[in-house]
Amino acid sequence: MSRTRCFLPPYLLQHLALARPDVAARWEGTLAMDERLRSSRLMAAGRMAAGSSTASAASTAAGGAAWVVHTAGNGTDLPGDVVRSPSDEPSGDLAVDEAAVGIAGSLALFEEVYGRSSYDGDGATVSLTVHYGRDYANAFWDGRQLVFGDGDGEVFDRFTKPVDVLAHELAHAVTEHTAGLEYQGQSGALNESVSDVFAACLKQRLLAQTPLEADWLIGEGLFLPGVDARGLRDMANPGTAYDDPALGRDPQPAHLDDYVDTTDDNGGVHLNSGIPNRAFHLAALGIGGTSWDGAGRVWYAALTGGQVHARTDFAGFAAATVAAARELGGAEHVEAAWEQVGITPATAEAGRTGGPGLPPPPGSESARSVRVRRGGGFAGLTTEAEVDLDGDDERAGELRGLVERIDLTGLRTGRPQPDRFVYDVQLPGASARVFEQDLTEDLRRVVELVLDQ
Repeated sequence: MSRTRCFLPPYLLQHLALARPDVAARWEGTLAMDERLRSSRLMAAGRMAAGSSTASAASTAAGGAAWVVHTAGNGTDLPGDVVRSPSDEPSGDLAVDEAAVGIAGSLALFEEVYGRSSYDGDGATVSLTVHYGRDYANAFWDGRQLVFGDGDGEVFDRFTKPVDVLAHELAHAVTEHTAGLEYQGQSGALNESVSDVFAACLKQRLLAQTPLEADWLIGEGLFLPGVDARGLRDMANPGTAYDDPALGRDPQPAHLDDYVDTTDDNGGVHLNSGIPNRAFHLAALGIGGTSWDGAGRVWYAALTGGQVHARTDFAGFAAATVAAARELGGAEHVEAAWEQVGITPATAEAGRTGGPGLPPPPGSESARSVRVRRGGGFAGLTTEAEVDLDGDDERAGELRGLVERIDLTGLRTGRPQPDRFVYDVQLPGASARVFEQDLTEDLRRVVELVLDQ
């Protein structure tokens, strides 16, 4: 039997799996989520935001509730059963009630600060699903709704617990309905960064913090106790959110000079987002006031003003924010912020705007094995595993039957979606890159078997 689990650098789970091989299968291909660390102050502020903003958001919804929370009951059928809407009292289900608090606060941010009614600007009801999958450590926007897993219980907890994760995913929906930034390369890193920007704005708004007071962490407390990590990403100091013997060191770059060229994670969208993230942090400090009412207004105006399009790169987005700041104020601070991370229109590199990733190389396609490589997800982590079809692995028999039925050459796939997984599947004689939403029933089972899900 030949079987490998290769957590490819610079991804966090490589070190974690090597340090804890006894439970490594629980962590493969997911992202770092979270300990029970949301403070009582944040919870109280979130509930206040939910109470004060629900009526405002609901009033703009076209003939329906502002939001509806469903449960998938640890299955994968979407949207699942309705469990809560704005008029309902807390359900007692932590994931349900956390989703309600987070979405109400997120909608309030966009409506009360930026004048936007829901993600589409026209009051669409936001559909959320919690308890998605079993041990599913991810959260994503699938083009129709927000979806949250419960985590694996070993390292990662519920994805509804950090309020900034809710705002991050809603912002993906806003981006889709405005600039439509392509989820690849620099435009994809901008897509991720915009979501982190509004996630930080929401968190700071609920906590009534200034840019100087805020910690600028995305997913503060996302790791369970015992892990040396302050959060998943640090917008103020990318590359410093964690440094643990088991996890390794946060790999995000903070300057264009350190941009990561890779075919993983749709061109490193979760890694390279650290560069524009730091630019926003610096702009927020320079402009002053609050992040949501200062730099946040500038970023929102750039996103929705027509200058940013699907394949806009870092330099193009920088130019759009400077133009917006000339109207709103603070242009000199915005320009200086981008320059500090190495971005000016003259330094754009066309080769980094991104393109479709390539399927795995054909080197072992003739081997009698099945290899699956999974990337992407909320944190852009990657894992890889292989099963020898002629070995003594107990999974080999079922996999042989699946391989006989699967035709990768006729498989049709769409485009990557924010924060969803991407699979490179290698079967004897064929290989393909498949996005999570395009997995057939047989391919999904292959993934489950090979990655021990």
